[in-house]
Amino acid sequence: MADAKKPNALQKPLTPSAELAAVTGPGQITRGEVVSKMWEYIKKNNLQDPANKRDILADAKLKPIFSGKDKVSMFEMNKHLALHLK
Repeated sequence: MADAKKPNALQKPLTPSAELAAVTGPGQITRGEVVSKMWEYIKKNNLQDPANKRDILADAKLKPIFSGKDKVSMFEMNKHLALHLK
């Protein structure tokens, strides 16, 4: 059984890149919080593709996080987020 004191990957505090911090806010953050804050931002700014809700349209803040892409799928998004967390 896993050690109860050891946080799992989603609970471990990580440092976001400057680009990611522009969306999530400064300071350490867990993967789970990053994903929540990204979805909050995506919904608040209406960045889901109306034709395909699984696609996220990148605005000026998201483009650097998504390696310059205009659009990524929600599955791809997590790979991009991982590159911005240390």
